[in-house]
Amino acid sequence: MSAPRARILYIDDDPGLCRLVQKDLERHGHIVEIATDGASGFARIAQGGIDVVALDHYMPVQNGLETLASIRGLVEPPPVIYVTAMQEGRVAVAALKAGAADYVAKDVHGEFLVLLQMAIDVALDAVMLRRAKEAAEAESKRNWQMTQCIVDTIRDPLVVLESDMTIVTASKAFSTIFGVTEAETQGRRVSELGQHQWDVPALRHLMEQVIPENKPIEMFEIEDDFPGLGRRVFNLNARKIFQPGNHTHRMLLVFEDITDRKQRERDTEILTNEVSHRIKNNLQIVVGLIAFEARLTAAPCVQGYKAMQARIGAIAQLYDLISQSSRGGAIAVDAYLGEIAKTMSASLLGDASGITIEVKAEALDIDPDRAVPFGLLVNELATNAIKHAFPGGTGRVVLSVERIGDQIELTVADNGVGLKDKEPAKVPEKRGADYVGIFVRQLHGTITMSASPGTGTTAKIRLPLLLVPSGGAEPIAA
Repeated sequence: MSAPRARILYIDDDPGLCRLVQKDLERHGHIVEIATDGASGFARIAQGGIDVVALDHYMPVQNGLETLASIRGLVEPPPVIYVTAMQEGRVAVAALKAGAADYVAKDVHGEFLVLLQMAIDVALDAVMLRRAKEAAEAESKRNWQMTQCIVDTIRDPLVVLESDMTIVTASKAFSTIFGVTEAETQGRRVSELGQHQWDVPALRHLMEQVIPENKPIEMFEIEDDFPGLGRRVFNLNARKIFQPGNHTHRMLLVFEDITDRKQRERDTEILTNEVSHRIKNNLQIVVGLIAFEARLTAAPCVQGYKAMQARIGAIAQLYDLISQSSRGGAIAVDAYLGEIAKTMSASLLGDASGITIEVKAEALDIDPDRAVPFGLLVNELATNAIKHAFPGGTGRVVLSVERIGDQIELTVADNGVGLKDKEPAKVPEKRGADYVGIFVRQLHGTITMSASPGTGTTAKIRLPLLLVPSGGAEPIAA
């Protein structure tokens, strides 16, 4: 036996008609209760458990409209199907205006029972839809309250924005940190808050792309003076948020206070620059001592001293550039090569030399962790060229760096006499340039040599994972 569909209360002072209606509705699976007057019917409804009421109009003491008014006064009244005579159209209209869900005109033959069953079905469906809607709204309210509780426990300030960039809600952390109330934030744009610190064209442009293009904002930095906070630095991060099945899209905007971290980074940079400056000064003292010893030593040893002086000078120039850098330790490779060229010219060539060192480099930054082997590699190759390529004492050495795809190519070229060996790749080894091989391996690079008598020698070194684009981005991967 199937479960009953609903509990129906039929109110009518005609016992015969009541039995007829009861039997018919019970055949459709309903549980049917009977009341023969409005007062007893209302009392039963007040007890609860009635899903639908079918209410006759003409009854003694209290008619249907009066009973309907009492039913509608309940906190959660069941739907009422009003039952009238065929000719009582005006009564039906009055019942509908008074809150009846539907009406049925009865006849003496009982044919209205089909219409009553249909009206009950419609009323039950309407109740189910209303309850489903109320349940969904209650669930949505609970979810929103839970979300708000989660939002309020997050320490970083955050706001939820509509697609028009107005604030739906702000977390307690946001209100507390920036000293604003809920009334001051709700419905306003972020750019209008405070002293318009967030009214930044670049930020506004990025925010306008978050919802329509689903483009998140990652670590957009703003530094400004905030009332009650002083000078602060914030990272702004934004994401598009939406609920499955809901076409409403919003944006979550989080404000991360990085003032202390930023100050630590600045302090570290200042300390690094100071330490680098002192290292550079100490290395220059060593270079000076070597130059002094070179003037006093025997002629066969002078070249060795000068080579040592150039190597240490290259490292000193690196620390000099680090001490002046404001790009998080990244070293401008063109400036670095220029300083190496100057140091080599001073230590190995002198003002009267006919050999020149030129620099041609793209605007790239070098990773400071590998700048020392890079500088020593350049110094070694250029020193070999100065020592062996120009027996006549005149010529040119060119130091160049360029980006080729995902690699960097360092070139040290001269226009000297060129290599005479048939296997040019082995020549650096023969010239005592074992250092070159060591430095290339440290940089995970590869070296190729090309030369011909009278046209000069060119060394090309491909270096992956070494240089970064100007501005201090992540190292380029091969």
